[in-house]
Amino acid sequence: MAKLMRAVAWRRLERPYTRRSKYREKSYVRTVPNNRIVRYIMGNQKKEYAYRVLLNSKADIQIRHNALESARLTANRLLEAKAPSDYQFKLRVYPHHILRNNPLAAGAGADRMSTGMSHSFGKPVGIAAQVRKGQPVLEVNVNKERLKLAKQALDRARKKMPCGFSITIEEVKPKAQAAN
Repeated sequence: MAKLMRAVAWRRLERPYTRRSKYREKSYVRTVPNNRIVRYIMGNQKKEYAYRVLLNSKADIQIRHNALESARLTANRLLEAKAPSDYQFKLRVYPHHILRNNPLAAGAGADRMSTGMSHSFGKPVGIAAQVRKGQPVLEVNVNKERLKLAKQALDRARKKMPCGFSITIEEVKPKAQAAN
């Protein structure tokens, strides 16, 4: 299996590349790599919670799908162990952007094999979510007694991501009861 390139190679935001067409000659993306993210909403969705804990980005960045899945697994594992049905956990971004690589051959005889920049759109190697500064990436909804646990879960998830993140807490106003 091919080794993954380091996150620094894909960190900088670029123009979103999502060109997929049902007509082969109009689609520069031959295949779309599989998304590793399994679930986007976890926990108890039916219950209402008093607090929302968010993991916000401190910079404009692209986050690969495998980094998002790793952060999701880490945070959800802790929440599931300590509060099995007393939380709601959401992944708030979706990896649309297709990452491409145009590797150039090196070594003896490489000049006869390499296409250089004549086909420079490259081969798809992964997908990434494009995140802006201040945009929430992960969200945990909990009640007051589980606030410390939610912060701890997001702190563990933050360590799996390629840049700096901040944790913010918002109080959720209860929805008004409908008058009969």
